[in-house]
Amino acid sequence: MSETAGQPGAQARVSVWRELYAYRELMLTLAWKNVIVRYKQAYLGLVWAVLKPLLLMLIFSVVKGFVGIETGGIPYPVLAFAALMPWILFQESASEGVNSVVGNAALIRKIYFPREIFPITATLTKLIELLISFAILAALMAYYQMAPTWQVLWVPLIIAYTLLAALIISLVGSAINVYYRDIGVALPVLLQIAMYLSPVIYPLSLVKQRLLEDQAAGAWSDWLYLIYTLNPLAGIIDAFQRTMLHGQAPDLASLWPGMLLTALLLPLSYRLFKRAESRFADVI
Repeated sequence: MSETAGQPGAQARVSVWRELYAYRELMLTLAWKNVIVRYKQAYLGLVWAVLKPLLLMLIFSVVKGFVGIETGGIPYPVLAFAALMPWILFQESASEGVNSVVGNAALIRKIYFPREIFPITATLTKLIELLISFAILAALMAYYQMAPTWQVLWVPLIIAYTLLAALIISLVGSAINVYYRDIGVALPVLLQIAMYLSPVIYPLSLVKQRLLEDQAAGAWSDWLYLIYTLNPLAGIIDAFQRTMLHGQAPDLASLWPGMLLTALLLPLSYRLFKRAESRFADVI
């Protein structure tokens, strides 16, 4: 009975992957178009992908000089840059994904293809900029005489998890943005707030120490830490720093709440997108 009940869901998932695979060439074309359009009229081109994390790293380093943040023996510029890499990947993937459907309105009116291609492509496009950031991180690690270990093999899985978390925002946001353009305006503000609720400026170990060890919030400390780690970026950033800088495996205790939430929300966000998809051409 359970096998029969599970067949429709499994068949639906296979159908989704088959459809996306059938349009793989279109996805590659759109991804290349996104890169060209983004930097075509920018004098510095892809240099902007370098400047953003570098400038933020410098600003955070200045702030750290006044505030004082325990870094666990890792030079703060490297720690901050390693935190900014997955954060910027998430932030920009989500931002571009939310505007991807509206931005391709002319194409949607002309022909049919799976509309989820737009947010997926917008998310995957950011991997090009991430590769540049890896080169900068490697230079910083070399400057501070830090060498990666075999734990970096976790990094592709951490990046994939980051993209899935961003895809949830992209699917839901792009569907809502077709009907209510406020979401495209509000998202940058919400993501900016989310950055301060994620261990970007400060390491997750500081939050863990204050809540789990010092019990700074009293009886609520354990619950507040669990709520904090429901944010997928909390576990993602910590895992990225651990594997790249500390030579340690990801901390499952900080990862599982966000992973569980992502596993629950991703299929729901896809269903919401598909339900809204049928009227895109009429509303845009």
